[in-house]
Amino acid sequence: MKKYIIPFMALTLLTTSCSDWLDVRGENIQKEQDQFDNYKGFRDALTGCYMTMGSTNIYGEKLTMTDIENLAGLWNCDDNEESIPLQYALTNHQYTKDKAREAIKAIYGGLFKTISSANVLLKNLDEKGGNIPSAQNRDMIAGEAYAIRAYCQLDVLRLFGQMPKNGTKTVSLPYSYTTNIGDMPTYYDYAAYVQNLTSDIEKAESLLKSSDPVMKSSFSNLNTTSSVTQDDFLNFRQSRLNYWAVRALHARMALYIGKTDEAHRIAVEIINATNSDGTPVIQLSGIKDLRNGYNALPGETLFYLSKYDVNTYANKLLIGGLSTQARNYHYLLSDTRLNELFASIPGATASHNRYMNLWNRTLKNPLSQPFAGLKKYWFDESKASASQLMTSLQIVPMLRLSEVYLIAMETSQSLDEILSLYKTYMTDREYTLYTPFKSIDEAKTEMLNEIRRELIGEGQMFYAYKRLGLKTIKWSEKQMADDDYILPLPSSEYDPNPTKK
Repeated sequence: MKKYIIPFMALTLLTTSCSDWLDVRGENIQKEQDQFDNYKGFRDALTGCYMTMGSTNIYGEKLTMTDIENLAGLWNCDDNEESIPLQYALTNHQYTKDKAREAIKAIYGGLFKTISSANVLLKNLDEKGGNIPSAQNRDMIAGEAYAIRAYCQLDVLRLFGQMPKNGTKTVSLPYSYTTNIGDMPTYYDYAAYVQNLTSDIEKAESLLKSSDPVMKSSFSNLNTTSSVTQDDFLNFRQSRLNYWAVRALHARMALYIGKTDEAHRIAVEIINATNSDGTPVIQLSGIKDLRNGYNALPGETLFYLSKYDVNTYANKLLIGGLSTQARNYHYLLSDTRLNELFASIPGATASHNRYMNLWNRTLKNPLSQPFAGLKKYWFDESKASASQLMTSLQIVPMLRLSEVYLIAMETSQSLDEILSLYKTYMTDREYTLYTPFKSIDEAKTEMLNEIRRELIGEGQMFYAYKRLGLKTIKWSEKQMADDDYILPLPSSEYDPNPTKK
């Protein structure tokens, strides 16, 4: 198998075992005495943060492809709890089940290991940043570290935090600035937590706006191993939290906390952004990418994680390739659910390029019932070049322009604007038979269908249900309550301000 491995400082990724805060902090950080004595040490530490983000316990799998999508009730789940205990527990929001508690603890630990790594990097930038000769590089690394912390802390909020509106419970959460293994993080109420999160995102934006190479060049020009920048660490900006990715993260956060005007303003800014030569910073790329077999849509990805083995492990779970055999432990859609996924746009099964390209519709279970497997992470390795692997195939998308379009349309107060954005959006899907929306409310309803359809396997549907406070979710008969949307903190965590009813 061809592999692309970005250079990195090997970090110890230990599984959680002890019953205290030491479980999730400090174990992934090497001794600091010599690491930050030069530019390379800072580069390696930043790369290590991204490698930790790519762990299968968080964004490499659980918070994109599997566990998070079970929370949203997207994957078919057998009624036999004994055969698939984890899927069953998460789909039914039974968080006290052993398998669910183990999974939640692993996710929590993975998020805070990443945050802890970013904190160590930021601390050493303050203390030893002078060891980086270039002030621009220093600011770029700092901006990315703030963004990494914010990315993970946002998902701590979206998973473990209270409902963003009309909730019946209040929850305090840790926002970690600590690096010392003996220190506990401070817990914050919702308002203070959001203030900390916003501060991190704004710091990242400010630092990257003046230092990110993408502000003077284009993503395509930087996607190279040549010496365009005179420093190869400044290349491949889509594989890192660049300025435009952080702006998209800001829009995602603003939407979640209910600042819809702000979310809309930022989303439209990204869509209309241009390079210094007047060309768009980024455009929807579905037609070109899917025709090239780039199923994760790299051309429109504002931020992705490089994962050399994603084609191997993802498709053991999703069965996205050419297999025809489905099992109950796989993460699949029944043939009925797949058709329902596209039902709000009649005729899509004849032309919509997501339906045509991103689903393996040949699967059958042992009872010969038809199922579909997601091909978003699948590719034919025998036909892939090293360059294709590096920038287009071995990736996990973390922020895409399609999501930005969905944010812009959901938050727009102009039907004309929505219709214009939607025309561009649907043209990229090679689907032209849609009926224009007659009202803003009708458009907003369809945006929820689009999040489910477009971002499946990327882990955003559960958060949409939660921010909207929906009492029912698709393909589930249960009534959703706060306790179903608020994952419990691992039992080993000490919360000085426990959840209040």
